[in-house]
Amino acid sequence: MLPLRRILSKQASSNISRSFHSCQTCYAAKIIDGKAVAEQVTQEVKEDVSEWVAKGNRQPHLSVILVGDDPASKTYVRNKTKTAEKVGITSETIRRPSNITQEQLLKEVQELNQNPGVDGILVQLPVPQHINERLICDAVSPQKDVDGFHMINIGRLCLDIPTMIPATPYGVMELIRRYGINLFGKNAVVCGRSKNVGGPIAMMLQSDGEHSSKMGKDATTTVCHRYTPPVELANYTRTADIIITAVGCPKLIKANMIKEGAVLIDVGITRTINPATNKFRLVGDVDFEEVSKKASYITPVPGGVGPMTVAMLMKNTLIAARKDISYT
Repeated sequence: MLPLRRILSKQASSNISRSFHSCQTCYAAKIIDGKAVAEQVTQEVKEDVSEWVAKGNRQPHLSVILVGDDPASKTYVRNKTKTAEKVGITSETIRRPSNITQEQLLKEVQELNQNPGVDGILVQLPVPQHINERLICDAVSPQKDVDGFHMINIGRLCLDIPTMIPATPYGVMELIRRYGINLFGKNAVVCGRSKNVGGPIAMMLQSDGEHSSKMGKDATTTVCHRYTPPVELANYTRTADIIITAVGCPKLIKANMIKEGAVLIDVGITRTINPATNKFRLVGDVDFEEVSKKASYITPVPGGVGPMTVAMLMKNTLIAARKDISYT
């Protein structure tokens, strides 16, 4: 018999799915509530952590290295450690000055790699310019790489082998799954080709999903990027059943660039000033007000993909603690 929370989770997913399919013919966009789904995921992780500890295991532990004083990075790290505490994962934030040398940072990472009491490691990005970001990401042990940025984890993702999936792409796929959005044979357009977000999302969208990771969506996937001419970008997006954008360009995707009933998932986030109030606000890559009149489903910014990133990071930390993935 399924535990009650699993039944409730399945019922919630079923209700979301029915809502999506009934909406496909009305084209008044429904909101993909990332905050609500993230709360579901964190509750599930919390219960799984409790079950894990009840079996005599120690609490999973997450170590975060924060280099420098970037305000946004401080906020992100605070959100991560706060959520970790909420689900029963212990955590620590290792703060280092921006003038730390690359060698010193590598030493910090290696010490965490060798510490058996540490299950998950992440180095908050970006790091200062004098530090090679790729070198640091690849220094983290793949088994403890809860960000999913190590070349081995990205390579395994490309081969559809069980791996640590980068938290933001993982969150996007989880939203698609829980809202019952069927992409089999559909046209998907990804705007953005970053190695940590756009690339992994495109890989999972086009994958067949019949192998070990079970994350593939069997979509016909096109990747656009900064050098895609605007006219060509619009040509691609107008044929898309789903558009996932992660470029950090406010209102890049406008209503005349999508077809009716398309699904819009907005990963982009930019801090701008509201001219009406002269206050800062966060905006996405999608012209939300106009596109939402034409799309079937859309994520808001904030409150869409953002909360899912932290939730999936917690799930990855539990996966690392339980050693659910074999690297041998």
